[in-house]
Amino acid sequence: MTDEMPDTATGLDISGPPQEMYKLLRDHMPVMPIDHEMMQGTSVALHDDVVFVLQHPEIFSSDGAAEIGQVRPLIPLEIDPPGHSKYRKLLDPLFAPRRVADLESSTRELVNQLIDAVIDDGACNFHEAIGEPLPSQVFLTMFGLPVERTAEFVALKDGIIRPDGTDVDDEARLREETGQKIYSVLQEAIDERLEERRDDFISQFLDAEVDGHRLTTDDVLDIGFLFFLAGLDTVTASLDCMLAHLAQNPDDQRRLSENPSDIPAAVEELLRWETPVSGVIRVAVQDTELSGCPIAKGDKVAVNLGSANTDERFWDDADTVDFDREVNKHIAFGGGVHRCLGSHLARMELRVCLEEWHRRVPSYQLKPGTTPQYTMGLRNVDNLELVWEN
Repeated sequence: MTDEMPDTATGLDISGPPQEMYKLLRDHMPVMPIDHEMMQGTSVALHDDVVFVLQHPEIFSSDGAAEIGQVRPLIPLEIDPPGHSKYRKLLDPLFAPRRVADLESSTRELVNQLIDAVIDDGACNFHEAIGEPLPSQVFLTMFGLPVERTAEFVALKDGIIRPDGTDVDDEARLREETGQKIYSVLQEAIDERLEERRDDFISQFLDAEVDGHRLTTDDVLDIGFLFFLAGLDTVTASLDCMLAHLAQNPDDQRRLSENPSDIPAAVEELLRWETPVSGVIRVAVQDTELSGCPIAKGDKVAVNLGSANTDERFWDDADTVDFDREVNKHIAFGGGVHRCLGSHLARMELRVCLEEWHRRVPSYQLKPGTTPQYTMGLRNVDNLELVWEN
């Protein structure tokens, strides 16, 4: 779960490993005007500039930055301080380390059930077999939506994040239509909880108070809309990217199979190197500048998290994937007040999946003749075909 949504409008070609493109931007276009059919504004690539934007919502606002089929500002994504803090006070405890720890056993059991279904085959599409169903089922169970409708909900999520339109206007129409379907799903679930509460997030939202005021139904819908999209995609993207890297780097893979205690550090380093949520959007609320380049009030700013996480101006050995990196202050979960509220849950799911996968499938590789193809924005790998010997 994340309080950041992906930028699909940077104009970058990241169908393959994007690190060389990131370096090109940093070296030659660190603050670059964007005149793309999906967005007009400015791209920011240097680590220090990216961090500055994330840490100064009074200059670079989240309000109105996302255009993803919603009818009102999403909570807490598009709520800036001071209003943002009251919603985080409500939401942060749901993802506190203690709450997440209670989910580890059931998550580990689910990982093993998914592995059971493919291990004897000696091959699988990891995205379809593990990467997508694992976090989707964890999220839907927590949120209180029926797991048996996972495929339907994932398709709705994709209709927002990756609409299959013929042009920008067509994609905007598809997002609007899909958004209404998501609202309908959420409203149905809310109506059921109004009749009878359950042990899930929706019920907790309906009973919650923020600064002495109960959340309205619209508030719950706006929180739910964001959770629906983020909960069904971000961990999937991270698992896809990590397994794609490990399948192509046998030394790293072997280390995790032989030394599972190294997996937490590996998760952090692969989040830095891959940065599955490659960018986020902000809106300048005043005339300003970054690295000496002017940014006008009202301009959208595409904040390149992936480039910041591989910026050699900030990182030692930025181009080396190093599981022994002593200090790893990556911003794969964003930064500032909008930093990912679900980071503890994401880390747990990633760690548990890598532990169980490498325990049971200690050696694997890409299916011969296949090349991972990364989607834009949230960097899923739909064609992650893996093979191994039983």
